[in-house]
Amino acid sequence: MIKLIVLDVDGTMTNGNITYDAQGNELKTFNVKDGLAIASWTKKLNLKVAIITGRKSSIVEKRAKELNIQYLYQNVHNKDEVLNDILIQENLTLKNVSAIGDDLNDYKMLKKVGLSFAPADAVDEIKNIVNIVCEQKGGEGAVRYMIEYILKYNNQDGELLNLWL
Repeated sequence: MIKLIVLDVDGTMTNGNITYDAQGNELKTFNVKDGLAIASWTKKLNLKVAIITGRKSSIVEKRAKELNIQYLYQNVHNKDEVLNDILIQENLTLKNVSAIGDDLNDYKMLKKVGLSFAPADAVDEIKNIVNIVCEQKGGEGAVRYMIEYILKYNNQDGELLNLWL
């Protein structure tokens, strides 16, 4: 059973674009359908989420708080090393973990987890090693697709809908 999902940010939770305003502030756009699925996973199902990202952004910190994401690691070079620390804290094994990523810095982590995903627009090297390539691109519902897939995998079909009825 998957009990922890690990999310990359740029290219997975977002479309991968980095925009700066005239004052130099970074802007990111997140998908609200991804957000509802993540919030349901954390707040209603009481399951764990970790964001492990290679960049640092206050916007990501804000989004993580909004969605009740338990683990946020930014500016990370070695994602699978951070994942190992989380596994120890949560007393989980890799078979209990699912992750989604889109680029080469996600490669080692995606190779290790029990169930791996990539957005439709991930680089080929990542799409070739993951278990599932999502129908959606990063920032366009790929994380929602992942969570719905995992609920079926966990034999919790329809659970997302039932949470809101």
